[in-house]
Amino acid sequence: MKLLEVKGTLQREAKRNKSNLSEQDIPKLWILTPTASTPLLSGFNTTLGVDSLPGVYYLGEYLRTAIVVIHQLPRTQETLWLRILGRGTVQKQAIDELAALPGNHPFREVTLELLYSLQQNLRINQNPEAEDRELIMRLAPLYQEDKARAIEEGLQRGLQQGEQRLVLRQLNRRFGEIDSALIERIQGLSVEQLESLAEALLDFTAIADLEAWLSAGK
Repeated sequence: MKLLEVKGTLQREAKRNKSNLSEQDIPKLWILTPTASTPLLSGFNTTLGVDSLPGVYYLGEYLRTAIVVIHQLPRTQETLWLRILGRGTVQKQAIDELAALPGNHPFREVTLELLYSLQQNLRINQNPEAEDRELIMRLAPLYQEDKARAIEEGLQRGLQQGEQRLVLRQLNRRFGEIDSALIERIQGLSVEQLESLAEALLDFTAIADLEAWLSAGK
């Protein structure tokens, strides 16, 4: 019914716009389930696609529907988010993989953003599913860790930008307008390097001293 509803909406839009709606423009329905028995899949007359992943079963062509059995998916990074929606051991393994990713990894960032949205929705829903509550509890430590990391990175960026402004202001006072190429090199320095430069520039007598300092990689 959902698929027919979406198809009907697209057909009405195409009619209003006096355009054609091709089969490629009609979306497919993807049904996600942690597990599915062989008799159930057989009852829907599902087949595995030639190039599809294990665990992805297609119904008849005109039904435009596929069943994704999460617990049958391979343990790859591409299936990570789906496996987080699994149950038991499969879900635990996926969360462990998520925790092992670098803090700035896109999969980790997107997952935690979706977690935040889920938390907001559960606050509105007075009777959330037990599985949703469990997933949030298991991902909550990662969410807090990511939040703390973001705050720390924000403070670090603020400190770095402050040091940059201080150094550039001192250089401008001593040598006038600084070349944009030199400014870019200064902006690429760490906080520690900027602090060292702030001390070193007190002994600079010409812009060539700055260039030499930067070239020396201090």
